Amino acid sequence: MEVWIGRDGERHGPYKEEDVRAWLRSGEVSGEDLGWREGLADWQPLSVLFPDAVAGAPPPFAPPPSPGSAPAWPQHEDNAALTDYAGFWQRFGAWLIDYVILLVPSSIVGYAMGIMPVMERLVSQMQAGGSMANMTAEVSSLRLISAVVMLIGYAYYVFFECSKWQATPGKLALNLRVTDLDGKRITPGRSLARNAVRLTNIITGLIPFVCYIAVAWTRRKQGLHDLLASTLVLNGRADRVQAPRPAPSDRGGHGSFDA
Repeated sequence: MEVWIGRDGERHGPYKEEDVRAWLRSGEVSGEDLGWREGLADWQPLSVLFPDAVAGAPPPFAPPPSPGSAPAWPQHEDNAALTDYAGFWQRFGAWLIDYVILLVPSSIVGYAMGIMPVMERLVSQMQAGGSMANMTAEVSSLRLISAVVMLIGYAYYVFFECSKWQATPGKLALNLRVTDLDGKRITPGRSLARNAVRLTNIITGLIPFVCYIAVAWTRRKQGLHDLLASTLVLNGRADRVQAPRPAPSDRGGHGSFDA
């Protein structure tokens, strides 16, 4: 009789019954792993299917995947966590919190760089019909200050999203986290790429808007920056969600479980 084994949201097999019994006795598979064989209506723990062969020891490795067919596999809680995507309004709320937080350092830097005198001179020249050259100089000063402020925001998002928290303070407040497509913490390089869209605010505010609004209609609620960087924004703080287990590797054969 052939038996299918399920673990970590994956189904593996089919395997010979005597092999499964041997793996249970040796502890290479656990009685808590689910199994299915011809004639069963649904998956059942291996300890129920083969109570006389259970060793009770947890398996150190995942079984190798094999092609075939079996009943639909019930979604594992780890996989479910990877499909708990944060919605548009959740992400907007997180952005709003981060925006308020960033107002503090941005205002300090803006004042230190003289944004108020620049604004006053520009308004005065516009009202008095000043020369285009003078107004252009003031506009250039404003652009420089804006660029520095944008870089502060960029560094803020890059640092927090690749940190151990996997989230900015705004996302933490709403129990969100940023991950790669496997649910893992993103690298600094990926965080740099993901947040590069923020730098385009220096040129125009339209590009970031288009990137973010895509969250409302994409299947996994990804913005264009998420799609380009292969990232997800998920519900659940990183310190409260179990890290995803490594995917099983295939070494073939029915003789043993190995990885």
